[in-house]
Amino acid sequence: MFGELADKLRGRNKVILVHGNADMDAIGSAYALKMAFPDADIYAPNSIDRVSKIVCEKIGVEYKESCDLSAYEQIVVVDTSSPEQLEGVPELPKNTIVIDHHLPTGKWDEYDFYCDPDRTSCCEIIKDILDENGIPIDRDTALMLIGGMITDSGHFQFAKPGLLTAFADLMERCSINMDEAYNLTMAPVSMSEKIAMLKAIERTKFDRVGNLIVATSYGGSFEASACRAIMTAGADVVFVGSQRDDTFRLSARATQEAVRKGVNLGEIMKGIGSETQTDGGGHAGAAGISGIGDVEAMLFICMKRTMEIFREIKSKDLLEREV
Repeated sequence: MFGELADKLRGRNKVILVHGNADMDAIGSAYALKMAFPDADIYAPNSIDRVSKIVCEKIGVEYKESCDLSAYEQIVVVDTSSPEQLEGVPELPKNTIVIDHHLPTGKWDEYDFYCDPDRTSCCEIIKDILDENGIPIDRDTALMLIGGMITDSGHFQFAKPGLLTAFADLMERCSINMDEAYNLTMAPVSMSEKIAMLKAIERTKFDRVGNLIVATSYGGSFEASACRAIMTAGADVVFVGSQRDDTFRLSARATQEAVRKGVNLGEIMKGIGSETQTDGGGHAGAAGISGIGDVEAMLFICMKRTMEIFREIKSKDLLEREV
């Protein structure tokens, strides 16, 4: 399969798109493809996140924030679960190559779609593409791939054996030490991020079923950081949202223990997204949803849906104890 994909990427003028506020998994995947299949540009139509900017400065990764897609022979999209995540980008041609690892939403079915939702990160898929086609991986490319693996696995909290194997292989092949890998994605916490986390904690609402707690909050920025702060305070599942005019954005996180018991945030976000005509999806322990709507109403829906799942988990636990 990847041999056929490589043939489509060779010898063509390419642009590689990443989703809005692109994370390290997206940027790492795009960079590795650019280095493996030259004559390519990375296009981040809605910028990249803070950690990705820091890593790009360290490695010297260049990317475009404006681009004429018609100037390229081939368009590639990486680590993007739906076209809606490419806000402001015109409709893509059907021969666009899409490489992803999120739960399929059905919105890429008409495109040249390569997806493995069993992978923790998209960078693992990109590494397989390069290895299967005998393309060498230099040290900078390995660092970018490693950065995506670290961040998308929640610093290995949600890592599967395949990610750890790929990570170790890159470390050994390119003589990368663990401290270097970890320091690559380390970013100092700014004062604005600290304030955003404290405000999110102050605005938190929560409910519980048995020993499981779900919490919701809202703010103006740093939703993912706020989720982590509220989880540290004791929540098992957290939803934090923000409002921009008539549009909202919401991040969700769950502990590994909640995931093991049956919580799957990717499925929750995907289901709510299809019901509300918004764009939702992600992984079992980390997901998001965005679109037109009221953030408080969406947080209420997320809280209600999670409570239903908590009750199902409690009922299952009771039945198992009786047996």
